[in-house]
Amino acid sequence: MRGRRARPEAGPGRRGTLDRASGSADVRHLEEFVATRRGVEGFVEPRTAVTETTILLVAADGEWTRRRIDGPETARRLSRDLAVPVYDAQVTGYPQRMRDWNRDHPAGPAAR
Repeated sequence: MRGRRARPEAGPGRRGTLDRASGSADVRHLEEFVATRRGVEGFVEPRTAVTETTILLVAADGEWTRRRIDGPETARRLSRDLAVPVYDAQVTGYPQRMRDWNRDHPAGPAAR
């Protein structure tokens, strides 16, 4: 196709996205977020045409962070390893405390 570059495949049986894959820095960030906040819950967000699967972590006070993850099963495994409950964001939606935190912190999380 003229004017378009082919995207590399994201892995066996997966189509590529415009997004980068997750990396060890993403996992370290998630681990640090959980270790330094209380009451953290995870929300798995599905892969789209432009974004890989992500996990959104929300602390008890509503502060949140989002990072790419290598698929829903990896997100669930990480959540188990970190002892954090995990939900499917498409089913449960996002907690009110996150929306309240966004309202009170218009600049957003410092370490997004």
